[in-house]
Amino acid sequence: MASRAINGRFDAGATSGRWLEEYRARAPHGDMLSAATDDDRAAWEVAFEELAGLPGSTLAAARERAQRHADDIGTAYRAAGESEERRWPLSPVPLLIGADEWRTIAEGMAERADLFESVIADIHGDQQLVADGILPAMLVTGSPLFLRPMVGVVPPGGHQLHFVAADLCRGPDGCWRVLADHVRVPVGAGYALENRLAMGRTLGGLPSRLNIERHAPFFAAMRAGIAAACRRAEPRIGLLTSGKLNPSYPEQAHLARYLGFLLVEGADLAVRDDQLYVRTIAGLKRIDALWRRIDPRLIDPLAFDANSTIGVPGLIDAMAAGNVVIANAPGVGVLESPAFAAFLPALAEKLLGRAPRLSSIGTWWCGRAADRDHVLSSLDQLVVGPAFAGTTPELAGPVLGASLDADARARLAAAMVLRPQDYVGQEVAELSTMPTACGEGLQPRPFSLRVFAARGADGRWVVLPGGFVRIGDQPDARAAVMGEGSWSADVIVHGPDPVAPVSLLQSADSVELRRNPGTLPSRVADNLFWLGRYLERGEALLGVIRVLFGHSISADTGAALAPETVEWLVKIIADTGAAALPPSHRRRDLVDFGREAMESVDSWGSVRAINRLATGIGGVSRDRLSVDMVRLLDAPHPTTGTLLDRAGTLQRRYAALAGLSAEHMGRTDAWRFHDLGRRIERAMAATRTLLAVDLRRASAEDLSTLLDLADSQISYRQRYLIGFARVPVIDLIALDPGNPRGIAFQVDTIVQHLCKLPVLNDAGIAEPQQRIAARLTAGIAMGSANRLDRGWVLEINQQLQLLSDAIATRYFLQGAQALREAGLTLA
Repeated sequence: MASRAINGRFDAGATSGRWLEEYRARAPHGDMLSAATDDDRAAWEVAFEELAGLPGSTLAAARERAQRHADDIGTAYRAAGESEERRWPLSPVPLLIGADEWRTIAEGMAERADLFESVIADIHGDQQLVADGILPAMLVTGSPLFLRPMVGVVPPGGHQLHFVAADLCRGPDGCWRVLADHVRVPVGAGYALENRLAMGRTLGGLPSRLNIERHAPFFAAMRAGIAAACRRAEPRIGLLTSGKLNPSYPEQAHLARYLGFLLVEGADLAVRDDQLYVRTIAGLKRIDALWRRIDPRLIDPLAFDANSTIGVPGLIDAMAAGNVVIANAPGVGVLESPAFAAFLPALAEKLLGRAPRLSSIGTWWCGRAADRDHVLSSLDQLVVGPAFAGTTPELAGPVLGASLDADARARLAAAMVLRPQDYVGQEVAELSTMPTACGEGLQPRPFSLRVFAARGADGRWVVLPGGFVRIGDQPDARAAVMGEGSWSADVIVHGPDPVAPVSLLQSADSVELRRNPGTLPSRVADNLFWLGRYLERGEALLGVIRVLFGHSISADTGAALAPETVEWLVKIIADTGAAALPPSHRRRDLVDFGREAMESVDSWGSVRAINRLATGIGGVSRDRLSVDMVRLLDAPHPTTGTLLDRAGTLQRRYAALAGLSAEHMGRTDAWRFHDLGRRIERAMAATRTLLAVDLRRASAEDLSTLLDLADSQISYRQRYLIGFARVPVIDLIALDPGNPRGIAFQVDTIVQHLCKLPVLNDAGIAEPQQRIAARLTAGIAMGSANRLDRGWVLEINQQLQLLSDAIATRYFLQGAQALREAGLTLA
């Protein structure tokens, strides 16, 4: 009965959703859930009730609410060929699947994963399946995804596959079938997790009312499964990405953070003596496993593609030596070829002794004459496409045979005669539909379901209870025209029994306390350091522009600055490369000059250009920065209001970013590098300002402007009742260790950070960056405000530049620099 599976009583009067009443009114005449069981229908009623209980009488408000939660989590993706990320399209209506129906799917996925493991082990082993005629040799060695160097390589732990995915469709008969398999670089588990997090915030009452299966046990099992194949009890695991231009990079960053994996790129890694290491600020640290999210042909230029610049030379040797687990092993992608599905029934009979629980859609490989004849004679009822990954001269991808004109059919038939092995025909799968929020109400839309399986610590497969749904934007239910879908949705597996609250958190008694935040790769430290520098640089430049605008341009701010003061302010801006010197200091020319310095898209030193650099770093640091910080960094440049209004908006954004870094980042080495960048850049900005002024002859207006730029007006007025005097102003800006905007404060903070960062030797001798910091400290201590001159300021500025270079040389990646012997460690 439905009451056995559903918690809580449905009350029609409790809902305010007009769309739900309209749905009920038409349900008897054309219910989109007509094929559902009583239990499933009751579960859908609960889900609709939760949706209708959200503010607003239409589903448009619910859709926007779910989308906002997805944005808050940081869910995004990038379409192939695009540089800008897109919002992840999340529907507020989840797909509901009962526990009994899901059990069939999960068992079929686990069986399919085992079948694939046996097949790929044979392909990379003795190749008996080819010898027995079960698999054509052409299907294996003719595939561009077959990697010959992997033949004979036994992966650590003995398993080729650790993580697999499949796209499923449910036909009109209610049976689930496989549309496509994903074993090379399975994508989407992070999106499934993010969908669940967003829907948990949107429909918070569903988990308890529907006994929803949780995702956390699956990810815990996956992590434990990879760890179990490693040689160390507490292995270091990395998620290998190709970088921010990867379409699913946001998903990868989220998964790395959630699972506690290091997010690494090829340049972060190095192989020495068949052992894989990650370059960190503390030297080389051993990596025991990689969850690979890049094309396997690119991971090792010595083994596969010699032109690859994103791989790790020697990685396959390290794998063959048993020193690093790669999940999934290179070469498994041969199983993804569409033509492979034509042989799965025979493979299942051979290896399982029966037909698979989850069958693939009907597939005919044209490399067999009978199949080719069938495809050509039944073209109107089939989808025809490349047999392997990539394209063919006649086909860029799968197409409906019925859509081909006479000329196209003739060319296709001729191509099949020349190279029949390059083509497959597949049946046109009719997808079932699910309720979807369209416009103001519910509409049926076709969907496909991506399901994920991971190998646990015991070697058995664990299937994620759910996955994510891709929903077509048109009512056409044919899988061939659905494409990638225009929406995604959470998948809820519900059942009669309560679900225990499980997370990745272990019990308090089983966890050894740690206050070490873990490994910090050199590339990450480099990014955070320059993020701090760019933010301070942009804020400093904006401060000069605002002072110039506020005193010399705006009629509402009083008298204009003296020409001499305007002169050195303009020079500071021009020297940054933000804008060319104005032809004159007339109001109109200064306005144009300031606008270019703040908003130019062409100059390399404008505020907008600096912010663009900071945004780029934020995009590749999602695993280290909060969602709020990434969103602030990614916020568009303001375009409304006056120039001063836009400058104010940017200033408030800088203040918010500074607050987030100061109050929300843990005091780890990652934060220290970020703050080091800020302190060095702030000190250098102060020296550049002091160098622009003739300190011996500075006027009262010059001194007041110096205090404005150092954000020290209030501090000065609290200390001195007199007007602006040269020596007190210089002391406050340059030498006062208590002024958080002054040079002395920055130097003192820099020294503290450097003392806490790791060193590569234990001889007790200061490293170059520490020696330069000591010289800066001595220079500040020996400085005297009444004798401070241009030479002193110039020396401090030069030492700060040398310090930045020394930090980069010591801690950051330096192109093809040799591995540091002193940093070699098996930690």
